[in-house]
Amino acid sequence: MAAHLVPDDAPEDFQRALESLRGARVRAEVVLDEAPAPQRIAPFAVALTADVMAPLTGQPAVDDDRDELATGRFVLLHDPSAPEPWGGTFRAVTFVRAELEPELGSDPMLADVGWSWLLDALKGRGAAFDHEGGTVTRVMSQSFAALADRPSSVEIELRASWTPHDLPQQVGARVAGPDLSHHLLAWTDLLCTVAGLPPLPEGVTALRARRH
Repeated sequence: MAAHLVPDDAPEDFQRALESLRGARVRAEVVLDEAPAPQRIAPFAVALTADVMAPLTGQPAVDDDRDELATGRFVLLHDPSAPEPWGGTFRAVTFVRAELEPELGSDPMLADVGWSWLLDALKGRGAAFDHEGGTVTRVMSQSFAALADRPSSVEIELRASWTPHDLPQQVGARVAGPDLSHHLLAWTDLLCTVAGLPPLPEGVTALRARRH
């Protein structure tokens, strides 16, 4: 994962949290990279993008052209003033998108299931959080006339944010700042769930992601 420079005046808490994100190990199907962070939302921020690729088959000709099953963005904001709406000094802001089987577009529980995936992923990683909020959107596309031969498609988009609360890292005899890697790993778990990749957290039902 390519690392972007951290401002010299970045607080130690932000620097340590950033190190914990960069040190997180994700599963092989997740391609994680650091991207330019938003500049005006908070004094300090880091942004990560991820694509979930189809599992490796061991056949080079197939693996070189793997399908993208899901994509998303994870942004960690830091404001030492602890804005009241956050309830803390950090805020995770995320986005996830994946294409699903067309018949799932009419499922009335799709949004509820999508939101439960996020909560289950955070709890499954033991990531403490509060002040969570978000939306789950289904996007249905059907083509007509000259484009009528294109198959119908359904996409799910999940936008969510929450305030992470985790115990500080302990390095030797000193406290070295918060470890927020569990929140990033929970988000990649959510990406894999939306993509339809096993294993899934206990009690979660898989939806089949469509391969492009």
